[in-house]
Amino acid sequence: MAIKVYIKEQRSIKRDIIKKFSYISLTIGALLLFWGLYPILSFQIYSYLTLEKKVISPVPTTNLTASLNFANYILGSSIELSENLKDLTDASLWFPNIPKNEFETQREIKIKEYYLSIPKLEIKNAKVVVGGKDLNKSLIHFLPKSLPGEPGNVAIFGHSTLPQLYKPNDYKSIFTYLHTLEKGDEIYIKVGNLKYVYEVKDMFVVDPKQIEVLEQTTDNSYLTLITCTPPGTYWKRLVVKAALKKLP
Repeated sequence: MAIKVYIKEQRSIKRDIIKKFSYISLTIGALLLFWGLYPILSFQIYSYLTLEKKVISPVPTTNLTASLNFANYILGSSIELSENLKDLTDASLWFPNIPKNEFETQREIKIKEYYLSIPKLEIKNAKVVVGGKDLNKSLIHFLPKSLPGEPGNVAIFGHSTLPQLYKPNDYKSIFTYLHTLEKGDEIYIKVGNLKYVYEVKDMFVVDPKQIEVLEQTTDNSYLTLITCTPPGTYWKRLVVKAALKKLP
């Protein structure tokens, strides 16, 4: 005669529901993680294999280079903070190593805004504010020293985000697909009644401390489009260089 009798417990419907819900939650969580990380990881691999090998700006070196490097030597790297802890809607924080006197000596330009179009990215008449800071409301012509069409280097900042969150008319995501530009693609600038056509010449990735991409030159009219990269992060800066092609 058996001393103990074990009776198999009947499966509870409630327990089955909880178990299935747990599996579904884990699956959804894994999919969301992949959804968010895939664009970052894929771009990191692409950037490592191609873009990050080209860190030298095609803009010729000027006397400004030495002065900026000297200023950085004096300032040191203590002002560098984690980019993801900053409010990167403020354009002045994108390159933290820029000497403060550069902001004080920027050229006073009467024209306060103009418009940028990139047909390949379906960007049409995006507003560029000269010397502005708020990247939520427009593209920013950073540290203006010259205008489009003039000899010099016009640096324009624009936000980007994860491709899944891209909205073509939203300035918080307008440069999300900037990395898809290729050599020869055209960028159009409209300043008042004047129109300028720029041709993409180069693309590369730099660290925020590499401020040489903002340097000026007078041998041609250059356009430098800059956004944060990888998509959805503020770790590095994607730089697209273009030169004036023709005056329509």
